[in-house]
Amino acid sequence: MIKLSLLALTALLAYAPSLNIPLIADDYPNLAQAQSYGSPSGLPMLLRDAQFRLRSTSYWTMWGLWQAARVNPMVYHAASLLLHIANVWLLYFVAMAWPRMRAAAFWAALLFAVQEGHQEAVMWFSAINELLVFFFGMASLLCWLRAGAGKGAGKGWWRLELAGTVLFALALLSKESAVILLPLFILTGPGVATRRVATTWHTVLVLLALASIAVSRSNSFRFSDGSFSLHAPFWITWPYGVARVLWIWGWPAAMVIVLSRERGLQRSGLVALAWIGIGLTPYSFLTYSTQIPSRQTYLASAGLALLFGLALAHAAQKWPLRPRLAIAVVTLMLLHNVAYLWTKKRAQFLERAAPTEQLIALARQTSGAIWVRCFPQPPLVAEEAVHLAAGRPPASLVWNQAEAAAHSATVFCYRAPYR
Repeated sequence: MIKLSLLALTALLAYAPSLNIPLIADDYPNLAQAQSYGSPSGLPMLLRDAQFRLRSTSYWTMWGLWQAARVNPMVYHAASLLLHIANVWLLYFVAMAWPRMRAAAFWAALLFAVQEGHQEAVMWFSAINELLVFFFGMASLLCWLRAGAGKGAGKGWWRLELAGTVLFALALLSKESAVILLPLFILTGPGVATRRVATTWHTVLVLLALASIAVSRSNSFRFSDGSFSLHAPFWITWPYGVARVLWIWGWPAAMVIVLSRERGLQRSGLVALAWIGIGLTPYSFLTYSTQIPSRQTYLASAGLALLFGLALAHAAQKWPLRPRLAIAVVTLMLLHNVAYLWTKKRAQFLERAAPTEQLIALARQTSGAIWVRCFPQPPLVAEEAVHLAAGRPPASLVWNQAEAAAHSATVFCYRAPYR
């Protein structure tokens, strides 16, 4: 209980700056769409939509939060942070149930709690689908590991298998990339041959998810605009993504493991590296950038955390002056991540929110039409932000000079914050 409390407090300390930033960009259109797709009456429509049904849990979450809070950014960011804390605990429990990672459990969870490399998944509410994939996926993996340990021992392992299968299905309903969870399950073991039934059900669910993705090719924005393609330069994006996930703490951790000359530890280190590589695979086929966005490294960064935990546990046990060394490394790691999140990252998110915040403020001050002359986001973002946060119809925004003149519109032009 003490360890879980420390992990929660550390995550809260690191990501507290996210609690008082505004909603950003896609948050408003997603909240608007969730009012139809996320409601109980909208379930049939959502499940018929091949493009969005694999993000069902996000819409359900957004709809529930909207019913409770309407436009209250702190509530949405608090939900993301609480989900991140739950994920930190799940990583700890998974590592404890995974024999080769047991020694790394606490240190891995500690790094995962404060890791700045995946900050967008926690600080941008619309990226909550990454948190939900991890939450349901790791909860399912925990059932998988515990069922494997209890099979044949009369410990009700089949109940864990059933619960794990349901949780796995929910993970697949969180985001298309959740199909990559199955290789991660097989990576952990134990004994795929003895897990035939569970593996079969997980495989069937993955095949159904892949079929849904294939059906949505004709109307999915990712396929239609060419931003996802099997012809993307993954041979650049994937290794570059792995290198970025390892920066900063993964590289020295890998060096410690290599220099240890302990075969068991080195094999565990390779498994952690494989986790990173597998977790990044779906995002290595994006065409708009060879740099994988930080939110999409959330699952892969659990591999980084495990690698770091293995190295620190080894150093604390084997090296001279080990207590002082471990304390120094952990202190430095915490200071690096927390300071970066509180300064640079918080400033970046405030800057991203500034255009929408300025437009909402103007919409609240005037009752007439607004001529939007320059806005750095798609028109849908501006329209839904004004609609949800200022109570103004989207038609109150006009986008061309002739219509603005006809309506005697107030002019809005985004002013970048002074630096």
